[in-house]
Amino acid sequence: METINITADIKDKSQMDALKAFLKALKIKFEIEKKEEKPYNPEFVAKIMESRAQYERGEFTRVKSEDLEDFLGLK
Repeated sequence: METINITADIKDKSQMDALKAFLKALKIKFEIEKKEEKPYNPEFVAKIMESRAQYERGEFTRVKSEDLEDFLGLK
């Protein structure tokens, strides 16, 4: 016996029903695992939230656009 994982992007119930019927017709045992997709990486979201908190606490540096080259060390 060999086990494989299949990811299916199901748009509606009829597609799920058809997939189940297909697997049953081939006498393939299967289990459905619903996966909730998150649009953003949780680590990235945590960094953004921390940056917002730092800004609200006044922990930031303001640079004028005309001084940007000096600030970045490009001049």
